[in-house]
Amino acid sequence: MAVYLDSVPFSGIIRIRDLMYAIDKPFRLDQGDVSFDAPDTVKAAMTRAIADNKSHYLQTNGLPRLRELIAAKLRDKNHIPVDDPEHVLVTNGGIHGVYMLCHALLEPGDEVIVPDPEWPPVVGNILTAKGVAVPCPLHESLGWRYDFDELESKITAKTRVLYLNSPNNPSGGVLTRTDLERIAAIARAHDLWVISDEAYEDVVFEGEHISIASLPGMYDRTIPLYTFSKSYAMTGLRLGYVSIKDPKVRDRAKKVLFYTASNIASVVQYGGIGALEGSQACIDDFRTELRARRDLFYAGIREIEGGVFSGKPPAGAFYAFLKIDPAWRPDGAHQSQSWAMAEYLIKNGRIGCVPGVDFGPSGEGHLRLCFARDRAELTGALNSMKQLFGVAV
Repeated sequence: MAVYLDSVPFSGIIRIRDLMYAIDKPFRLDQGDVSFDAPDTVKAAMTRAIADNKSHYLQTNGLPRLRELIAAKLRDKNHIPVDDPEHVLVTNGGIHGVYMLCHALLEPGDEVIVPDPEWPPVVGNILTAKGVAVPCPLHESLGWRYDFDELESKITAKTRVLYLNSPNNPSGGVLTRTDLERIAAIARAHDLWVISDEAYEDVVFEGEHISIASLPGMYDRTIPLYTFSKSYAMTGLRLGYVSIKDPKVRDRAKKVLFYTASNIASVVQYGGIGALEGSQACIDDFRTELRARRDLFYAGIREIEGGVFSGKPPAGAFYAFLKIDPAWRPDGAHQSQSWAMAEYLIKNGRIGCVPGVDFGPSGEGHLRLCFARDRAELTGALNSMKQLFGVAV
């Protein structure tokens, strides 16, 4: 029996979802989902695909036209030297890409250094590949970025991979070019692979998004990972991609892709073609509106008296990762302050949120709320929160 799976935890986000289904008229700030609709170019392409009976098996790696468009995007936008669409593998969303890469790169016992805090499925997928996740703190005082001496100190003889996530979920930290150059030097010095999770590449408010694979020589040892979910509001359609230069690793990843999906849903891939062939104006439009929602949300948080929550607006992604006043405690004992606050807000304020500790030890004492919901839902959640903490609305 697969006893090793018993040690792979479910994300606390699943427990939160179960709690939210029992709440009447909830504010769903727990889910990392935008309220926008996918662009018309995506919907039209999918509609045409259905009408044209594009409902049969496809190439395992993905539709050739989609892979050509992705390779061109990686070259032109991300400045990654992808010289052949054969490098590209289309995946069933970002989480499938993480699973595929962990199984293509890791032997049992291999160590992967992961950001702390970090999206929980990263650690879970490392464990499914019988790897070992080694957390390295992102420091709030550094804008949720690394202390690089500390990062290098985590490397052992068993380390095989550095997992990067910039902009970071949940903290919103964005790595700078100087940061990435230092990480590249570390990866080269210790002969490490880099998985670069760039799901939020288009949601940057301060600074700029840079792929480490665009730095000289780094594409040889870096596998960039992307999703259509955030940039094109396609979260439920499940479409992502990776680009792998090394033919041996790419062949391994293709095996995982075949044995887990055979091929990604045909109609969805045509939607991806529509996204990339169509106008890209939605990306800037979404980012502009997300910035306005971020500012609206943080203005409301600052109106809560007593400093129950604190923290600067994120440089990227679309989450408020708020620090909870260490003095705050609800009635009754609770092992985790962040879980206590999450349950308090859900049960008493109808406000969906995720405890920071679910993202790693450094997340304890924090709370993640998604501000990508529409303004009415954000305002409702803020008013409910204000009432809970004694602010008249």
